Amino acid sequence: MSETELKYQENVAAILRNARGEILICERVSVKGAWQFPQGGVDEGETLEQAMVREVWEEIGVKAWDFTLVERRGPYRYVFGKGRTKRGFHGKVQHYFLCDFTGADASINVATEHPEFRAFRWVRPSDFEIGWLPEMKKEVYAAVFADFFGVKMGASA
Repeated sequence: MSETELKYQENVAAILRNARGEILICERVSVKGAWQFPQGGVDEGETLEQAMVREVWEEIGVKAWDFTLVERRGPYRYVFGKGRTKRGFHGKVQHYFLCDFTGADASINVATEHPEFRAFRWVRPSDFEIGWLPEMKKEVYAAVFADFFGVKMGASA
C-alpha cells in the first residue's frame, strides 16, 4: 500500500513540563515498562487544543487551569505496521503540545474512570529512553525530542 493510500487517525499528545524542566511520562496500564506521554484521538468537532485538554483530563485527571500551552508542533506520523489497522486507520497523525505544568503533583491521577496508565514520573528530556516505546512510535518520539528539546536519540535503539 502506498503512503497516499494510508488512512491516519488525527491524534494529540501532551508534554507536561514542571518548573524543574522535567517532563511527565506515564506507564501504560497494559504494558509494564512502556512509558509515554498522554495522548489520544481528536473527536469530531474538536479543535486540536480542545482534544489535548480533554485527553489530559481523561487520562491523568489534570485540569486545564493546571497547565499553560507553550508550543505546538506537528504533524508527526506513524503506522501500526504489519498491515494492521485500528478502527479503519493504518496509523496516527499526531500533534504535540508542550505545556508548562503549574499544578501540584497531587492533582495528577492515573486511576481514572477508564485507566490507561498505572504510574507517572518526571524525567529530564535527556533521560527518556527510546526503548520504553513500541517500535512504531520510536521514530516519532525521536523527532519530537529533537524538535522540542534538542535531544538526539536513535529511533532504532
